[in-house]
Amino acid sequence: MTDFIDANFPREVDFLKALVRVPSDNPPGDCARHAEEAARLLEELGFTVERHKVPDEIAKKHGMASATNLILRVTFGSGKGPVIAMNAHGDVVPPGEGWTHDPYGAEEVNGAIYGRGAAVSKSDYATYAFALLALKNDPAGLDGTVELHLTYDEEIGGYTGPDWLLKQKLTKPDIAFSAGFSYAVVTAHNGVLHLEVTVRGKQAHAAMPESGADALEATNGILTAIYEERKRLNRIKSKSPGIGSPKITVGLISGGFATNVVPDRVVMRLDRRLIPEEKGTKVERELIALIKRAGAGKGIKVECKRVILAEPLKPRPGVRKIVETIQRHAKRELKTAIKEMGVPLYTDARHYSAAGIPTVLYGAGPRSILEANAHSANEHIKLSDLKAATKIVEATLRDLLKA
Repeated sequence: MTDFIDANFPREVDFLKALVRVPSDNPPGDCARHAEEAARLLEELGFTVERHKVPDEIAKKHGMASATNLILRVTFGSGKGPVIAMNAHGDVVPPGEGWTHDPYGAEEVNGAIYGRGAAVSKSDYATYAFALLALKNDPAGLDGTVELHLTYDEEIGGYTGPDWLLKQKLTKPDIAFSAGFSYAVVTAHNGVLHLEVTVRGKQAHAAMPESGADALEATNGILTAIYEERKRLNRIKSKSPGIGSPKITVGLISGGFATNVVPDRVVMRLDRRLIPEEKGTKVERELIALIKRAGAGKGIKVECKRVILAEPLKPRPGVRKIVETIQRHAKRELKTAIKEMGVPLYTDARHYSAAGIPTVLYGAGPRSILEANAHSANEHIKLSDLKAATKIVEATLRDLLKA
């Protein structure tokens, strides 16, 4: 209830600050300490917390030093109503430079909490937990189950988080909420393909480059083709509002070992963002073919290895009721209508959708990632947005769980 959330909001703020103060950078992805602190704080609120440790070999395979997922389950009424999962991630990108606030200080300044993860998405640990606490405080007329899935690998793909929980059959929700912002309901987002490209040639003395096979020269042809492909992709527009065009970026490149030697090996990694209209496996085949054609030459061998392939999130049947319910309560709390839209990034939400579960992104935050400084210096969350989102989520859950 609204009165309960108002009365307990100081506790919610303290809860979020405590989460921000515990580092959970990914990489390196050593997040077990944060999971244990989150579990302790949730148990202090009266929840029963399941700790699901991902086997070390699986965690390391996906780039995590340690991974423990938390599940809370609260059943109302007969329990025959819908099972609603609410997923937020506690891992964060490293702080980087340029901060004027301590990234782990959880400083409260001018009505906002500053710190890495304050907006993305430790805030939704708080939003979801206190919305659920409000339901527990007044459960009359509710039927079904709410689960909180608190995971730690969204920044590197979600394969030891939601994907692992679903494949281990530790959960089987009918509806899923994933961490989001307060001023839009997201039902679509980009996918991503990361490729590692290795170009191999033959080293030679720089005085006689023709006696070798220059891997960097071949790579130059590949780069030219990729940047021409970028221009082509910019002309394509998604039909989902907020998505825009497919993107391609070469983010890492290394090669050669001496100034006076023709380089025999160049390695680069590229990022290809997929719009919802695209199929990742088809994009992968076509991009690899383009790269190999562009790099072809005598004595040159081009290898392409998939690092990540995350398919885009597309609206599933069943999301309309969720969207309309959120919009109705958001208009009351925020005094403005909020839109259904897409976002040009990829998230854990896709794992729920891929399992056939109607999924939306909604939670605490401003109108844009840029406004929150998410993944940038001085990341923050406004307390007014945190409180409003908690009320909106609580009211939405209450409607979806009506007996």
